[in-house]
Amino acid sequence: MMKLDHLNLPVSDLARSRAWYSETLGLAVEFEVPDRRTVALRDKEGFAIFLTEGGQAASNGLALWFQVDNVDATFEEWTARGVRFAHGPQKTFWGYGAELADPDGYLVRLWDARTMQDK
Repeated sequence: MMKLDHLNLPVSDLARSRAWYSETLGLAVEFEVPDRRTVALRDKEGFAIFLTEGGQAASNGLALWFQVDNVDATFEEWTARGVRFAHGPQKTFWGYGAELADPDGYLVRLWDARTMQDK
């Protein structure tokens, strides 16, 4: 068995990105390495994103897909707490879901298994 476990994203401002990924997406801080300007954030399934400050972030079409329980409900809940989306749930080339961008322009796409099949 092989499972993707970690992903490193270069960011331009570690504090800003750390706050965005934890406050907006709800990822938990696993650990930080201050002298390397790195923070590891983990989702509920154990996947970790390492945010590393330095150099230039290269969004260049990179997209992260996060599965949620219900994309329509998540969109409504997050919009109510002030999260800004590029677009709400809709049919796209990759299926049905909502899209937003992190502070460096990385695309974050939300989807769920039920609406992906139904819509």
